Amino acid sequence: MEDAQDDFMEQEESDGGDEPPSSLFKPPGRSTRVNIQRSNVCSRAYFVVVMVFFHVYIVNVIGLLLYVHYNNGPGDPGGRDGGPASAPGSESGSSLPHSAPAPSELRVDDYRQSFSLPRIEGIRVGHVQQVSLVPDRTHQMMTLSLKPLLFEIPGFLSEEESNQPLLSLSTEEVFSLLDLDQDGLLQKQEIVSHSRSRDGTWLSPDNLQQILTGLEGRPAGLLTLEEFRRVYDVSQRPGQQRSGKLRSQFKQRNKHTWLYQGLGSHHVLQTLRNRVISLTRLPSALVELSEPLQVIRYEHRDFSNAHHDSSRSHSQTTCAHTRLAGNTTALSEVSCRYLTVSFYLSSAEEGGETTFPVADNRTYEEQDGLDLTDTQETCGRGNLRIKPAAGTALLWYNHLSDGRGWMGELDEYSLHGDCPVRHGVKWAANSWVNVDPDHQMQARYQRIVAQRHRAKSTLEEHHQPLSHSDLHQDL
Repeated sequence: MEDAQDDFMEQEESDGGDEPPSSLFKPPGRSTRVNIQRSNVCSRAYFVVVMVFFHVYIVNVIGLLLYVHYNNGPGDPGGRDGGPASAPGSESGSSLPHSAPAPSELRVDDYRQSFSLPRIEGIRVGHVQQVSLVPDRTHQMMTLSLKPLLFEIPGFLSEEESNQPLLSLSTEEVFSLLDLDQDGLLQKQEIVSHSRSRDGTWLSPDNLQQILTGLEGRPAGLLTLEEFRRVYDVSQRPGQQRSGKLRSQFKQRNKHTWLYQGLGSHHVLQTLRNRVISLTRLPSALVELSEPLQVIRYEHRDFSNAHHDSSRSHSQTTCAHTRLAGNTTALSEVSCRYLTVSFYLSSAEEGGETTFPVADNRTYEEQDGLDLTDTQETCGRGNLRIKPAAGTALLWYNHLSDGRGWMGELDEYSLHGDCPVRHGVKWAANSWVNVDPDHQMQARYQRIVAQRHRAKSTLEEHHQPLSHSDLHQDL
């Protein structure tokens, strides 16, 4: 038996040099050609699958890069790694200024330029990034929410700035804000256009009615600054008497005023505006053409119900800030506010939190049947509440991005309000940046402003006031 096995092994070894062992045991009916064909088919299919997945991966990467590009806008200095943001207007390629130029350096051409809207990346809740707002110092900006995109900036205001006494608008500033075409004369259309604005007004209906009555009493139907000063002084008194009676009809209790931040305003107010430009990374022209600064005082039990700062776009409405270039036949005017920068001027001892009732909800309707707009009753149930701390600022976007570097739909999650003050006094200020969702309308408005500023400057150059310093007459 062992001899037979040895003979068989010797025969295998002798045959192995000419033919592989597998050839001795070929299954009947199967050929080497068929096996090779199956192997080729499997390799080709595997190659096709790999190539398909590779191309899908490349397409996804390109799509992600395009999304980030259009969300941030070209030249957005914000980094995804949370490192220090490059200063706007630096050599990094951004066309945005680090801070607004001094009032004497403002150029009319800035208002004629078309631009996109940068958007700061939130990354994730709790993410902290460094921002440069003032020389020789960096501030920390923390992401508080992604829906809406909300940031907190401690120390946005210094202690001196927080305690700065702020005054109401002067008569000249009110006249300038009403004078839409800046021709030095108030027309009826300018007063009517302002009175049609549903919110964001800095004059009461009584004030506007008194001014309109005074204007209609003039033969030419126009008011100069001197005539307006007399009418405006009269309008202030009855308006103050009636405002207390009407206050209980609104769903909020607070006292507020509006502060002009343009040429001739207090240097602290101009500094705050420049800091908002640096924080938001927006072109200075947008901020300069926006609403005045709103300052609010909340006393004991004062509050504001949850609301949206901006409005949905509709064919029957027009933005209040672009009414000069907008549809004059629109039924109503609404506030179009791309973002809000709110900062605390004092720390309330108890209560007064800023609440975002539906922040980071899975769905906007997830409210369990509660009316979360009623901050008096449901303030404690809000998803996010920020305790007021003097000098701290909040930045949030009222609108989503349209994916093309401009303002999109209203962000429903930006619903917010102010909880009742339990003890102490709360001072706060709001700075809004007005943007028309219609890019062409915004550009047209800026061109009109630029043209009228240029025409006014030319007129002033050709009609210099006569100086009497060199005149002398002997009697």
